[in-house]
Amino acid sequence: MNPLYRNDRPGVHAPSWYAASLPPPPRRAPLDGDARADVAVLGAGFTGLWAALTLARAGRRVVVLDAHRAGFGASGRNGGQIHSGFNKPQSWLAGKLGPDRARALWDLSEAAKDQLRDFCAAHAPEAAFRPGIAHGEYSAGDLHHLSAEAEFLEREYGYRTSILEGDDFRALVKSPLYVGGGVDPGGGHFHPLAYAFALAREAEAAGAVIHETTEVTAIRPGAPVRLETAAGTVTADHAIIAGNGYLPGLLKPVAARVMPINSFIAATEPLPDRWTEVLAEDIAVADSRFVVNYYRFSEDRRFLFGGRESYSIGFPSDISTALIARMETLFPQLKGTPVTHVWGGSLAVTTTRLPHVARVGHGILSGAGFSGQGVALSGMAGRVMAEAVLGQQDGLATFEALPVPTFPGGAAFRAPLLTLAMTWFSLRDRLGV
Repeated sequence: MNPLYRNDRPGVHAPSWYAASLPPPPRRAPLDGDARADVAVLGAGFTGLWAALTLARAGRRVVVLDAHRAGFGASGRNGGQIHSGFNKPQSWLAGKLGPDRARALWDLSEAAKDQLRDFCAAHAPEAAFRPGIAHGEYSAGDLHHLSAEAEFLEREYGYRTSILEGDDFRALVKSPLYVGGGVDPGGGHFHPLAYAFALAREAEAAGAVIHETTEVTAIRPGAPVRLETAAGTVTADHAIIAGNGYLPGLLKPVAARVMPINSFIAATEPLPDRWTEVLAEDIAVADSRFVVNYYRFSEDRRFLFGGRESYSIGFPSDISTALIARMETLFPQLKGTPVTHVWGGSLAVTTTRLPHVARVGHGILSGAGFSGQGVALSGMAGRVMAEAVLGQQDGLATFEALPVPTFPGGAAFRAPLLTLAMTWFSLRDRLGV
């Protein structure tokens, strides 16, 4: 079955607390007939909407096509966590790419956070951005590596994070399983679907046209590029492809490097009088499990707990049992707390867990594979691809420096090989090695 519809109803947002907490957005008409644009964008998530907003503000004619709704995919159903840097230590990037390229990447990631914060302040106060994110560690070795990375960031970039050991960290993040962790005041958390809705509004206000429930069935490179649908074609000088984990094999260069996986989130009932039993401060947290746990409190004090990755196209028949067990193991004080919403969604990963943002065909750019760290970076990817269309190449060149090799065997073998690898790492998580 087409992965666009395997786990979701056409044009209906996931049954998340995010969707339940917001007024239903207006429906946008599907494409009907042929259209001409300067730039065609596939995907109305953070990447596609930031591309559309940037281009429309520059006076370009932009048409955005989404098979479902604006903010439907990972952009509207993720953990809402804003991280610094990339899904590799900055010291690793410096050793791999050299200090100058690593510094350019760091500056780009910092600009991504600034872009998100500034947009929320100006256009999306309802997204309720709040600063602060922590990282929990299960072993002394992992804590040592985190401390070394904190020293690197302060020495090389003047960026300060705090390392807390033992009881000091457990006083902040009240799980008995962590031996310590780090706190990054420059990260944060927010309501991702409210942010996506605001991006769509601002892109339209700037002149972009968004067509929902319009699945792209083929991408034809050339001059011009054509995006084909069952109801018509969009012809454009450039195309920006921003389908991420919901791109059903339309571009071979992307499919060979980017693989969709599923992740799941549970939301408890509001805990206005109990939330400080879990976190001493209103911050987000992720941890060092390879199959990562990530969590935070919503603005109405629901505990939003995510994890339990899945590598098949379809969701498990029972999402909640294993997910809630993970939550209660990490926080025994929450045992028996009622859960009101459980949902899943697809993100996309690469072999190096670094994003693939590049030119992939004549007139075609693609941004995907943010590997769980895309809330800020995916929006920046959309912006730099738009800037490349406008003739500013520096940001795209910085992203393209990231090492993102193809999966062994390409798209045909990416799923079984990654599933085998992830099963091994999941076993290591359970054994604590």
